[in-house]
Amino acid sequence: MLSVYARHSADCPRVNDGTWKRCRCPKWIWGMLPNGDFVRRSAKTRSWEQAEELRRELESESETVSPPAVLPHTSESALVVAAPPSAPSPMVVRPAGEIIPPAKERVKISVAVKKYLADAKGRGLEKSTLSKLTTIFQKQLVPWATSEGYEYLDELDLDAMKDFRATWTDGTLAKSKKQGRVIGFFWHCQRRGYIKENPVLDFGRIKVVHVPTDYFPRDEFNRIIEATYTYGDPRGGFIPLEDLRLRLRVMTWLMRWSGLRIRDAVTLQKDRLQGDSLFLYQAKTGTPVYVPLPPYVVQALKDLPPGPRPNPRYFFWSGNGDPKSAVANWQRSFRRLFEIAALTRPDGSPKRCHPHMFRDTFAVENLLAGVPIDQVSLLLGHKSVKITEKSYAPFVKARQLQLQESVRNAWQVVDPSMAQQATLPTETAALVQ
Repeated sequence: MLSVYARHSADCPRVNDGTWKRCRCPKWIWGMLPNGDFVRRSAKTRSWEQAEELRRELESESETVSPPAVLPHTSESALVVAAPPSAPSPMVVRPAGEIIPPAKERVKISVAVKKYLADAKGRGLEKSTLSKLTTIFQKQLVPWATSEGYEYLDELDLDAMKDFRATWTDGTLAKSKKQGRVIGFFWHCQRRGYIKENPVLDFGRIKVVHVPTDYFPRDEFNRIIEATYTYGDPRGGFIPLEDLRLRLRVMTWLMRWSGLRIRDAVTLQKDRLQGDSLFLYQAKTGTPVYVPLPPYVVQALKDLPPGPRPNPRYFFWSGNGDPKSAVANWQRSFRRLFEIAALTRPDGSPKRCHPHMFRDTFAVENLLAGVPIDQVSLLLGHKSVKITEKSYAPFVKARQLQLQESVRNAWQVVDPSMAQQATLPTETAALVQ
């Protein structure tokens, strides 16, 4: 017959008592069905009563199935010996002479995560990507599974993973990306033979509401530049205060007029500045992509005062250590700068500002000036123009103008007189009609 037992977590006071009913540890079912089949499975509940109900249902269903017939010409019938709950799998004794292949060893969650991260590192993924994977699986999934009493990878079914997803406190966009990484992790485990099926394939899609990109209009950008003249503590620092203010001002100009991300701007090499243009990247076609800079920005870069640890190769970075630390220092400086600028929304509430908005300002101002969106996408280095459209479509002023012009051109094909009317003054066009 079947029995219910608890798979206690390590910190459960009744960790050594599998028959304890009043804890919230996962409940499992094991034993022999009336038809002779051995069962060891999760009850997918933490309630002992619900597990007992499932046990009775399994026994009832099994009673309606006829027991397997005894094979002829065998000296002894097949025997099944049930293993205790602590064993990884039941031991099966079959008719004499039959060779039983050894059962495949179950893989622990911690081991699967360790091998997955090692594989990701071996594939040469970026440090930022490896850091995100480590956070999701080693710092979040493994501790959560331990606290919930899950030890082996095949115990993580759809319900368990939905419980794990419910613990995420990220925004919708971050949740959507994290869910994709979780699905990829289980695909990796399935391909390596750790599990038979991917338990998260039925994960519902997380709805992401795309908020239109915000940027700094010209008056707000001018206020930010003005704030650089009062930025800093006059009591002293690693470099003269005026040099500190100038470096922050030039960094702001650089991101605004080049569209560079803050990391790319901080680690910008001096040889990337060629004449009055900045080399952005090498396109897939092998063609270099440049963006021209205003003359005063070019001159300011050339005359930039050195930082605390100057490096002749870079404008803003010492070249030592992890660029992430240098970027974090600049982000702190910009947070203080935005506090000084004190930008507000039309309703008077504080405007949320961050350095990436300089890149958005570069894109939006070009679109509002009528630069085609495919060219803006090329300057931003997006893999597809669809990415640019998703972020900046509300600002594509030229698109509507191009649509209107295309309709007028279609008139000329259908009826040349209509195209002529479109170019006449309103009074004259009315007379023609």
